[in-house]
Amino acid sequence: MILLASPGQGAQTPGFLEPWLEVPGVADRLAWWSAVTGLDLVRYGTTAEAEEIRDTAVAQPLLVAAALAAYEQLFPEGGRPDAVAGHSVGELAAAAISGVLSPETALVLVRERGRAMAEAAAVTETGMTALLGGDADEVLAAIDKHGLTPANVNGAGQIVAAGTTAQLQALADEPPAKARLRPLAVAGAFHTEHMAPAVETLARLAPGATVRDPEAKLLSNRDGAVVTSGREYLDRLVAQVSAPVRWDACMASMRDLGVTAIIELPPAGTLTGLARRELKGVELLALKTPDDLDKARELIKAHAS
Repeated sequence: MILLASPGQGAQTPGFLEPWLEVPGVADRLAWWSAVTGLDLVRYGTTAEAEEIRDTAVAQPLLVAAALAAYEQLFPEGGRPDAVAGHSVGELAAAAISGVLSPETALVLVRERGRAMAEAAAVTETGMTALLGGDADEVLAAIDKHGLTPANVNGAGQIVAAGTTAQLQALADEPPAKARLRPLAVAGAFHTEHMAPAVETLARLAPGATVRDPEAKLLSNRDGAVVTSGREYLDRLVAQVSAPVRWDACMASMRDLGVTAIIELPPAGTLTGLARRELKGVELLALKTPDDLDKARELIKAHAS
């Protein structure tokens, strides 16, 4: 069983889309999607500096567009993988890959999601810090003690705390035993109560979207469940903006489903890194550049059910 995984915000790096523009048709798709999002996705994916693509309103559409462009190269005739999952904003790419949303609908929603989350993040000075290692219960207790939210429970010994900068500093001053703290280059406390205004924005838009039921097994960040209703999945996407991402539960579902290979769409590396430590025996590929396409196609041919 083959699963495609789409990464979340923070995975982007300057210039990561540049080699993809050499693939026939990709530049045309990105030009069209630039019109949909109101952003110059080609420039942001090639020559923009790190600080520019750190902007939530830019990063989120850029990530979804990159994932969809690579997916279309893997399935040029419109086929689907056996299963698909996205981390945070990657869930919108997953929705399009599974057939729940059209690419254009996914990009309209991510455009509004990114703008609304950027506005919400500007209200209060907030951020996110990854805690690596340590006892999970002790880590969660330390996060709770300082009024923070475990915004990403990623598995493989990684939990991301989110909240105000003052709360994060207090955690840094009194870290849990044996845990390493790494501040993340994101613009706000995503998947926390600080994002409630963005939830309201998406809740107003989502009912008007054209939605279909998924044509592949589609995992939800809420609890790792396989969601069979497109409308339910979209409702979950809206609520997820202010709710923790349970990627650990998604990986548990991958194991239960019998996933034998995972291809992470660009900008790839984060999710395959987590799977390498958590899903022993599963074949993994981080699809970083077009040079990886042939190997990805071979994986699909060997593992697709």
